[in-house]
Amino acid sequence: MSAAYATFGLAPAMRAGGVRADGGYQVHRDFVDFLVDGRPLLFQLSDLDAVSPLASDVPPAIFTAQVRSLLLESDAPLPDDRYVIYGCPECEDLACGAVTAVIEHDGDDYIWRDFAWQTAEHADLELNGYHGIGPFRFHGAEYREALGALLADSGPAPARRVLLIGARVALLAKLAAALRTIGIGADITRDADGVPAEELRDYGAVAFGPTVGEAERAAVREAFARAGVEVTCVEGLAPIVPLLVAQIEHALDRSPLPQRRLTRLDATDGTAGVEVTSPCRVRLTAYRLDRLSRPRTQELFDGVLEPGSHRIPLDGRAVKGASYVVARTSGSVLVQAMAR
Repeated sequence: MSAAYATFGLAPAMRAGGVRADGGYQVHRDFVDFLVDGRPLLFQLSDLDAVSPLASDVPPAIFTAQVRSLLLESDAPLPDDRYVIYGCPECEDLACGAVTAVIEHDGDDYIWRDFAWQTAEHADLELNGYHGIGPFRFHGAEYREALGALLADSGPAPARRVLLIGARVALLAKLAAALRTIGIGADITRDADGVPAEELRDYGAVAFGPTVGEAERAAVREAFARAGVEVTCVEGLAPIVPLLVAQIEHALDRSPLPQRRLTRLDATDGTAGVEVTSPCRVRLTAYRLDRLSRPRTQELFDGVLEPGSHRIPLDGRAVKGASYVVARTSGSVLVQAMAR
């Protein structure tokens, strides 16, 4: 088959979870994404909220089976030699829709072709094909090395947990409950003294409550340093649970900046500056505490943006008194204090 050679790689990615203004939530998913010529393949599929089959929260046996399937060591899971490339992040049911493609050998090369959006047993390429994407031809050695490394590591990296440190147990309990609801493990403690190094390695972020002093924060950082763990520390902006969840989601993002959809956010009273690397839906939400210290939320913007930098006018009445703005795409979250 005639197809231009492309490089194949893998990179950590996430589907950002969150607590919505209406009380609903979106599940957090960590997964391994496919890089074609150094860029996430998912970004070529417009604003698609989906994850690859190589997710960190699937059982190791299933993860291994998925890798071996992509290596063509087992039969295709769908008719016509089709494989699921991206699926629903909530249920992974084909009925919700999935991106599928034919994967085949051509000599020592691997070819991915005929990408389509599929919701039934057979794909309709004429109606639902991703025309203009692929086919991609990958060198066999490079392809096998990338996927084989996942098998050598004995499966996906474990889902990261968050350590919540502070004395305001009621707030931290609400935050922990919200994080667990969207699929992020959370534990509450006053400090990290005496915690074994192997347990500290389970955490990808530490969030400090507002009452935790600098000496206590330094002691926690030192405990992680002694354990040889690189951990991101989150300084809570305000006692607003959805805002804190957004900060933690950002802290857990391990993908390189060029492989993120949302790369910049700034906000003033009148406009928000947003930069995205691929077409995607962006949602802007403002948070503040009122005079009685009650959290208030205001949706500011919800729309699809093209790649590049954008200045988004904000309704003056909507942002009046707002303290913080959160920008979200399906895979990235940024938080910014409102400039005055």
